Amino acid sequence: MKWVEKQARTVEEAIEMALKELKIKREQAEIEVLEEGNRGILGFLSKAARVKVTVKDNPGERALEFIKGLTKHFKIEPKIEVKEEEDAIKINFEGKDVGVLIGKRGSTLDAIQYLTSLVANRGIENHKRIILDAQNYRKKREEALEKLAKNIAKKVKETKKSVVLEPMLPNERRIIHTALQGDAMINTKSIGEEPHRRVVISLNH
Repeated sequence: MKWVEKQARTVEEAIEMALKELKIKREQAEIEVLEEGNRGILGFLSKAARVKVTVKDNPGERALEFIKGLTKHFKIEPKIEVKEEEDAIKINFEGKDVGVLIGKRGSTLDAIQYLTSLVANRGIENHKRIILDAQNYRKKREEALEKLAKNIAKKVKETKKSVVLEPMLPNERRIIHTALQGDAMINTKSIGEEPHRRVVISLNH
């Protein structure tokens, strides 16, 4: 953790000196006043003010540093975009060879997202949600699953037979359930144990 100690005529001056050296804003700093400082006889300074200023842990920076190391391990150099929101940090990969970061049905991307969240939020009270994506994969996958759900629902209505989908990750099953929850004729449920849990689409009797 980066920090500096500074002393000056006043606490405020010492803080400003420290912030300038660390190249950060006040809201990015933890400030500890070590000595208030005081003036002696006739107003001359007898004791300087002294402060310790520490750079606050930033989960976004932690996440980015971890991901840069990870992509180096994969021997790829994607463009990494980081967008910090109030309760979430969105990180997107762009460039060639980012498919290796996605994996089969996004399994690698989900695993990296989980690990990045652990690293970014370690020791931090107000956790931030980490959302990883690569070349808009998540949106494309969501659209594909919604289309699949509606096509299967149509088939179920025509044949009056239930359909059991292939095993899916929890977030993908949730997309299927959500896509069909407004269809009064269709019922969805999940069966089985992880990682082989599946969605069953059937007529609502």
